[in-house]
Amino acid sequence: MNKENSKWLRKQVAPYEKANTAASVRQLVNTILPFCLIWYLAYESLSVSYLLTLALATVGAGFMTRIFIIFHDCCHYSFFKSRKANKIVGTITGILTFFPYNQWQHSHSVHHATSGNLDKRGTGDIWVMTVNEYREASFWQRLSYRLYRNPFVMFILGPIYVFLIGNRFNRKEARWNERFNTYFTNAAIAAVVSLLIWAVGWEAFLLVEGPIFLIAGSAGVWLFYVQHTFEDSYFKEDEHWNYVKAAVEGSSFYKLPKPLQWLTGNIGFHHVHHLSPRVPNYQLEAAHNQTLPLQNVPTITLRTSLSSLRFRLWDEESEKFITFRAAREPRARKRKESPTTVNKVKQIKPCFHPSSDKLDRAKTWFFNRRTIH
Repeated sequence: MNKENSKWLRKQVAPYEKANTAASVRQLVNTILPFCLIWYLAYESLSVSYLLTLALATVGAGFMTRIFIIFHDCCHYSFFKSRKANKIVGTITGILTFFPYNQWQHSHSVHHATSGNLDKRGTGDIWVMTVNEYREASFWQRLSYRLYRNPFVMFILGPIYVFLIGNRFNRKEARWNERFNTYFTNAAIAAVVSLLIWAVGWEAFLLVEGPIFLIAGSAGVWLFYVQHTFEDSYFKEDEHWNYVKAAVEGSSFYKLPKPLQWLTGNIGFHHVHHLSPRVPNYQLEAAHNQTLPLQNVPTITLRTSLSSLRFRLWDEESEKFITFRAAREPRARKRKESPTTVNKVKQIKPCFHPSSDKLDRAKTWFFNRRTIH
């Protein structure tokens, strides 16, 4: 994609980058208050049935995921117009979700700036090795990578480590304001947990908060994983890397049922978010629907997203994710059509009138993308 087409596409999304204070406040109210109510009901249900408690905790986990999306928007300064308001609300929602605001803001910004760049991996993203790197790695490196990519480690042990342990420490290069924010967040989390334990007892606290934390943590890691790990994703060396192509080709549209879309704060429109992080979560769907080329990006559903569990290595020759087994086979280097890949491009009526060759060139490139149903 050339620079003109990239600028054109980003210009189409620009009108949706404005935060709406009323909408943001409504989202805070319809997210945090229900979460607190569900937490209390889950506690009260302990005297009735723990199955009921688990059911309520599952719903509570959905609201915690939504709280994290608000925190996420604040880190991009997209939830409010004021940077100060974003930082205050981001710090509070970070305490509720066990994330230090400044620390995560830094690593996530690096992720956005380097997503899909093979030469700049390692900060704020999931560990990805290429086929050649894996073949040349030592036994211990391959073993570490296999353990890391194991679903139990990635989606169960991983969130526990990151949220409870990894987030509690600063990176070596962190400046004082980032360090202080981490210390403050840790102290606030300790205070909130201590208060709840004092109020309901440590056993009741663990029985309620435990499943909420585990389910929300696993869901969060799954969302991040699946939106960048699909067969025809995008990875290039730095000299060939393009920010806009990385956004629209390397970030999927995760088409979820409406209730799950609401609980996950529209983060399924991940291609829009990576194209323009300043678009608040409540504007992502509108930006997708009103920008025709963005409707022809890699699309996955709950069913088809499960296939991403098989993808472990990036094959630079075929430019596809493949399995460990396929990497051992000589024919793995040949491009194969996946049963989930459809060659025909979905026909969509234009929602705007092209006025120049620039628009035609942009549409031609985007309309030739594959769509995964």
